[in-house]
Amino acid sequence: MGETLALFSALCFGLADFSAGLLSRHAKPELVALIGQAGGLIATAAAAFFVSAPSIGAANLAWGGLSGLGTGVGVLFLYRGMSRGRMSVVVPLSVVGGVAVPVLAGVAILNDRPDPLAWCGIAVAFPALWLIARGGNDGDGNAAHGAVDGLIAGAGFALQNIGLGQVDPSAGLWPIVASRVISTLALLPMTRSGPPGLRPKLVLPAVFTGVLGATAIVLYTLATQRQLLAIAVVLSSLYPAIPVLLGIAVLKERLARPQVVGLFGAAAAVVLLAG
Repeated sequence: MGETLALFSALCFGLADFSAGLLSRHAKPELVALIGQAGGLIATAAAAFFVSAPSIGAANLAWGGLSGLGTGVGVLFLYRGMSRGRMSVVVPLSVVGGVAVPVLAGVAILNDRPDPLAWCGIAVAFPALWLIARGGNDGDGNAAHGAVDGLIAGAGFALQNIGLGQVDPSAGLWPIVASRVISTLALLPMTRSGPPGLRPKLVLPAVFTGVLGATAIVLYTLATQRQLLAIAVVLSSLYPAIPVLLGIAVLKERLARPQVVGLFGAAAAVVLLAG
């Protein structure tokens, strides 16, 4: 069950990123991210009342808030990096960084002990993620800026994953509500300068993107409660495959050879981790 939840989390993450990427072509990325986080906050808060939470606890809310800080930082620098640097630099660094740190933390600090097949899946997933996300080099943007932004985004997503991995199931969805509150507040100051850049007809799609992202976070949290953190993180972080496939089907983009290899590697990683 944990593996299934993590894979559905990856699906929602991928759809959210693809949608946000389309919206960011027509609006300020920081504003798209802010509205998305606010939409996710509303949806999560509404759902939290219908989920049992016998013991919320200050510690669970604190872990949720810490994860939200990571979410805000990760989303902000991911979008900023893609706007001024190379996607082939920014996305791989953010994804692999967001996976590697929680996996190492799970093994070194939380005493996670994946079995040999799971270790093989983790080992295959890292290069697969890199190959899927890197695509081809188009020479656009500033690689140095993109690398720095990608590293910071990866650190933010790692903090998000680690924080949510510590949430107790007895707290229900309230730690995720706390996470959305902090991520929204973290993004708010970044949208106060420059033109608004978001037409009214794009507001609802931006909100929907945030709801998808919040759903992905909920599924990821449930997965960590039923599976080792190291495995749940890797499975949920296979989401780059979704934007790649949608780019081919919807935007008629061409698939680079490294991405084909990466997709096969991702499929092998799923089989090994779920086996």
